[in-house]
Amino acid sequence: MLKKREREKLNTEINVVPLVDIMMVLLIIFMVTTPFIMQGSIKINLPSANAVSDELPDKNIIIGVSEQGEFFLNGNRAADESELTQQLKVLIQETGNTRVIIEGDKYARHGSIVAAMGAAREAGAEKLAVSTIPEDKKIQEVQ
Repeated sequence: MLKKREREKLNTEINVVPLVDIMMVLLIIFMVTTPFIMQGSIKINLPSANAVSDELPDKNIIIGVSEQGEFFLNGNRAADESELTQQLKVLIQETGNTRVIIEGDKYARHGSIVAAMGAAREAGAEKLAVSTIPEDKKIQEVQ
């Protein structure tokens, strides 16, 4: 009878060591895999910015995206995404400039901007930049 009471006393505590071990393993797994997940995401700037770089190459390749989703390459209208890609390939080969600046209208659809980025990557652009308006110039234009 005494042995039965001793067993009950031994089992009254909850052993948290295995739970802590599992949580530590999960934490390590998430810490190791998170950088790999984040590498595939698209990184773009917001439409307005406080800090702006004025250092641009002489021969900029600029893709414009209108509010209606129309594409423009250095001011010339491209009929669709495939034509934009072809024109970009030729322009990149001629100039040797692999930096493309995307000037998207503030109200353009997100899909149109992403399509322009995809066309630039497919054409061989290595560096993409999203053009923004500096906050101080934005205020001056309104006045």
